[in-house]
Amino acid sequence: MSLVGSYVALSKPLAAAFPVFVLAWLRFGIGGLAMLHWLRKPFGEAPMTPQTRRLLFLESFLGNFLFSLCMLFGVSLTSAVAAGVIMAAIPGAVAVLSWAFLRERVAPRTWVAVACAIGGISLLGLARGGPGPAQGHAWLGNLLLVGAVLCEASYAVIGKKLTGVLSPRRITALINLWGFALVTPLGVWGALRFDFTSVRPGLWLLLVFYALAASVWTVWLWMTGLKTVPASQGGVFTVMLPVSAALVGVFVLGEPVGPLQLAAFGLALASVLLATLPLRRASQR
Repeated sequence: MSLVGSYVALSKPLAAAFPVFVLAWLRFGIGGLAMLHWLRKPFGEAPMTPQTRRLLFLESFLGNFLFSLCMLFGVSLTSAVAAGVIMAAIPGAVAVLSWAFLRERVAPRTWVAVACAIGGISLLGLARGGPGPAQGHAWLGNLLLVGAVLCEASYAVIGKKLTGVLSPRRITALINLWGFALVTPLGVWGALRFDFTSVRPGLWLLLVFYALAASVWTVWLWMTGLKTVPASQGGVFTVMLPVSAALVGVFVLGEPVGPLQLAAFGLALASVLLATLPLRRASQR
């Protein structure tokens, strides 16, 4: 989640240089080339059932494709404050979906951690501020961001189910392949109208980092963690996404930091501490 926040902040120049669908298409394509050898079924892994295939499709459709669309278009229609507050609901949504669909027991300590995470990201959103919402369309932007929250929460819950039957590497490669297939028609349509010679060489290097981080490294780390961490507890770590993005903004992009940002960081770190303490005590016992 820290790496996700970092590449989200550093991808601002890419979003300005490439059309959204072309950028997504290149991301999945580069990631797919890097993971061709991960597509092969490992020795001893059981064949995929129809249910597993459906879950893989939903994981990519909700967590890769639909989440990106809801987030990009939602933020463009509402204010940055509203976006920060709404996206703070991701940990809570993950905990609720884990309880509802995975029958995971959500400990009181985890609910306190969720509350700290929501409070921290809400403060971060209030501190950022930003331009006002587009006239007459703020409600639609907020609704799209709620959809993005549900997509990300579903991604965490479905990922927990998949780690029980597939290796993290194969999950990463397969959902990236589905993402590439879903975005290819829109990516090709945008690429035919885009002048690739206008992109500076440094941005191509940044594109490679973005593709590998978004499609390979972060997904593999997330799926590997979910093999031993309950989805409801893992959802609390999404708090690190906006925190790391803000840190990159402060120390790399030179954005100002104030008391509200510092308070948000404190609440976010407290949520992670509360989320991990039960696991540590259980392992000691």
